[in-house]
Amino acid sequence: MRKPLAVVLISGGMDSVVALSMTLKEGFVAAGLHLNYGQKTEQREERAFQEICDFYGIHRRMAVPLPYFSQIGGSSLTDEKIPISTSGIDSTTIPTSYVPFRNAHGLAIAASWGEVLGASRLVIGAVEEDSSGYPDCREVFYKAFEKTIDLGTKPETKIEIATPLIHFSKAEIVRKGSELGVPFHLTWSCYQNEDLACGVCDSCRLRLKGFAQAGIEDPIPYKKKESIYA
Repeated sequence: MRKPLAVVLISGGMDSVVALSMTLKEGFVAAGLHLNYGQKTEQREERAFQEICDFYGIHRRMAVPLPYFSQIGGSSLTDEKIPISTSGIDSTTIPTSYVPFRNAHGLAIAASWGEVLGASRLVIGAVEEDSSGYPDCREVFYKAFEKTIDLGTKPETKIEIATPLIHFSKAEIVRKGSELGVPFHLTWSCYQNEDLACGVCDSCRLRLKGFAQAGIEDPIPYKKKESIYA
């Protein structure tokens, strides 16, 4: 029997590669999808995506340019006038790094490609409980989008959205990835640097906190490591 196919959104970060590894372990063949949306670390993230695909032997891969996000603006990741937040990770407000409705665009592209490829699953490494509070990282959003895909595709197309990490903490993601032999050394999480991870942006802080709480050394180099990851 042919293995089922999943389109996996791979940002190049630690969450997406763990979600990918879990999907492969479940018996799926993966097609890798990456979004270049004008983010400040776009080249470094695509490099991580390509190296992760090479590591897992993923031949079907696509990096899609979405330059209009820079025109839309409204996010510190895509607008040079908005500084990357380094204020901490305990804020109750939606951070400036939120890219307006970005995940919906990624899922729409994944659904289009998945329908052509005959995929039965879309996978995204979204985390609700221990993330930055992005509204498009909530489980309820993905359940609603799955219904949208069902209504907007051919009757014979049946694609589910899988969010295997949705209720994980960052520490649980690190432990799971370590258990699966995930190549964390190939991943990139920093929002503002492409050479050495800054260690102070919110994404670096979340990552460092996860590794620290898991009791595992983060294999990527940092320009600075905060003693308190908050």
